[in-house]
Amino acid sequence: MPHLAPALAQWQHALALKPALATQDDAVRAALARATPHGHFADWLGIIAALPSPVAASIDLQSAAVSASGDTPPNLEAGLRALQPWRKGPFTLYGVHIDSEWRSDLKFARLLAAGVDFSGKHVLDVGCGNGYYLYRALGAGAKMALGLDPSWHYLAQYLALERLLGTQHCAYLPLTLDDCAPTGFDLTLSMGVLYHRRDPLQHLAQLRDTLRDGGQLILETLVIDGDAQTVLVPPDRYAGMRNVWFLPSVAALHRWLARLGFAIAYSGETVATTSAEQRATDWIDRYSLADFMNADFSATIENLPPPQRVIIIATKGRG
Repeated sequence: MPHLAPALAQWQHALALKPALATQDDAVRAALARATPHGHFADWLGIIAALPSPVAASIDLQSAAVSASGDTPPNLEAGLRALQPWRKGPFTLYGVHIDSEWRSDLKFARLLAAGVDFSGKHVLDVGCGNGYYLYRALGAGAKMALGLDPSWHYLAQYLALERLLGTQHCAYLPLTLDDCAPTGFDLTLSMGVLYHRRDPLQHLAQLRDTLRDGGQLILETLVIDGDAQTVLVPPDRYAGMRNVWFLPSVAALHRWLARLGFAIAYSGETVATTSAEQRATDWIDRYSLADFMNADFSATIENLPPPQRVIIIATKGRG
C-alpha cells in the first residue's frame, strides 16, 4: 500500500512533536491502513517527487502568503499547477505565487484580531485543508500543529509544500475525528467544518474531547440571523454545495456550546463572505462563490440567506 508510507511518516513526525499522542498509535495506524486513497494519489506523489527541493534563503510563516525565498527552480510552477485546484493559501514559493481560491490570510487575520494566542501552544486543526493554517499557527508562535483532513488531494499539496518549505513543527493526517481521537491540545481549530457535519453537536463534543481542561476551541462557521431557536436546514443545496446541513444563529451556537460544557470567551461580529475573500483564480480553473450567488449577493442562487461567518472562542470547562 504505497499510500501508507507518506501518511505514516507524517504520524511519526507528529509523535516526535507531541509524544503524548502515542496513546493513539494503534488507532491511527489501523485507520490509515483502512483508508482508501484518491485514485490519483500515486500520480500526485510522482509529481511531488519530480519537484525540486531547493534550499531556501529564508522562510516566512508570518506574512499573508506563506513563503520561501530563493532562486526560482526550473519547472516549479508547472509542477505546482499539476496539483490544482489550490483552494487555500496564498503561498509564494521561490518566486511562484499561488493565488488560491480563498484568501485564507483574511480569516487568519480575524483570528489574531479576536485575540487567539498561539504562543507556545499545541494546536490541532480539524479540516485543515492543505495546511495553510498549520504554517500560520507556527508563524504566530505555536509549539506544534497537527492537521486532520480526509482529503488525499490536500495531503498531496501539503507534501509538496513540505518539500519546498522544509520540515516544520507540523504534520498532516488524512483522517477525521471519527477515525482517531487525539487529545491534550491547547487550541483546536474548526474552521469551515461544522456546517458540513450531519450531527453538529457530536462534532462539537468530539472537538471538546481533543482539548485539555481549560483549552480553547476556535470555531469559525457559517451562521444566519435569528434567536437561540433559529437553525436553517437547506432543502437541498446551499450556495451550490450539497453537503451543508445546519446553519445556526450565533445565539443557537452559544446554546449548543453551553450544553456541551463550554464557556464563551469571545463571540465576534458576523462577517459576510464576498468575492474579495473567495473567488475564482487561474490556480483553480473552477467555479467559485460568485457563480452561486445572485447578482447583488443578497441571496444564494437557491434564494437562501447569503453566507456570513462568525468566530467564537469557547473554553473547555474542567470535567
